[in-house]
Amino acid sequence: MTTTLPPTATPTTPVDPARWPDVARVPHAPLRAAVAACLLRRVASRRGLRVELPGGRTPRPAPPGAPVLRLHRPRAFLHRVGAGGLIGFGESYQAGDWDSPDLVALLTGLAAAPQTLVPAGTQWLRRLYVQKPPDDELSTPGNARRNIHRHYDLSNDLFALFLDPTMTYSSALFPTGRAHEPLATRDGLPAAQHRKIDRLLDLARVGPGTRLLEIGTGWGELALRAAARGARVVSLTLSGEQLALARRRIADAGQADRAQVRLCDYRAAEGRYDAVVSVEMIEAVGRPFWPDYFATLDRVLAPGGRVALQAITMSHDRMLASSRTYTWILKYVFPGGLIPSLRAIEEAATRHTRLRTVRSDAYGPHYAETLRLWRERFTERSPQVAALGFDEVFRRTWELYLAYSEAGFRTGYLDVHQILLTRDGVTA
Repeated sequence: MTTTLPPTATPTTPVDPARWPDVARVPHAPLRAAVAACLLRRVASRRGLRVELPGGRTPRPAPPGAPVLRLHRPRAFLHRVGAGGLIGFGESYQAGDWDSPDLVALLTGLAAAPQTLVPAGTQWLRRLYVQKPPDDELSTPGNARRNIHRHYDLSNDLFALFLDPTMTYSSALFPTGRAHEPLATRDGLPAAQHRKIDRLLDLARVGPGTRLLEIGTGWGELALRAAARGARVVSLTLSGEQLALARRRIADAGQADRAQVRLCDYRAAEGRYDAVVSVEMIEAVGRPFWPDYFATLDRVLAPGGRVALQAITMSHDRMLASSRTYTWILKYVFPGGLIPSLRAIEEAATRHTRLRTVRSDAYGPHYAETLRLWRERFTERSPQVAALGFDEVFRRTWELYLAYSEAGFRTGYLDVHQILLTRDGVTA
């Protein structure tokens, strides 16, 4: 995201304290703010960042082309970060305390080797600000619908502003160049989304007559493509907004006799299926319920069936470190979830089912490019976002979320896999 603020500008972001209480409130934490100031100096020096103070002043020189952290309200920034760590860092952006002319470049610089940001021997300081996820966001059967509602039921019109016409909200799969880098163009995004969906359906061997269960409908594009192959599809969602639009799209395509969408928790899935697919839904399940998730996959899979998953992943040690941490993303974007590691997926399946991973393909750089296209489109259409009734804090929240996610994939902190599982590892 590129801001248009000149170095001397101080943005005024109106904050509704009823809607955004922790963004409206600036904590008073002088000792922790002093620690945050020391940490900021260290990070700027170690990562080659340029910190700009009001009036364009810079405390220390930075390399040419260095990522820029432009502080409009340094005191508020330091007190928020000191009191809340990375949650405070995000809330400070939501409030307009800081900006960057290239948000992704700045976050990429910070996302690389995040464990080195804090000096060795001071990791215990995390206890001062790290919170545990609240119990009312744990993805129990009673809470899961509310968690999904907070994100996916915001507005179908909002998602249509930045997604492509397929309304696919997961990583695309682009053609690759000589260096095996994704060749992403905005016009090519629908084709790249279809390439991803088709590859997943191929992994599951979905064809004429296949009984297919999809866990996590999205807005119905995968169900439509599977039905067009001749499959008979049952798709489950907890989003009322997605349910309505997916059903309408399926009916408009003349596939209502082949694809049905149900408002149903995955734990309540019924029937037997030749194939099960689930695209970037496991991230919302939550670690305590991974055994239930895989047990459901195993329970509904017919003999000889195949499970094809697409999952965002992180390294196992990072997953363990973050598994009981309340993050900015959990607080403001995706409540109740946890990004798994590939190892965690394999272990959960092995311990609780007869399902075994027989193939796994990673393509994280493709997600970075997908997010870039979404972010650019979202930023360009900020007036339309406002016209839908979303305020400036919401817009900044989503700009940070999209840029933060893109940086995660660009640094390799995050990855995305398509995974094939079969019972007892049988591939025939």
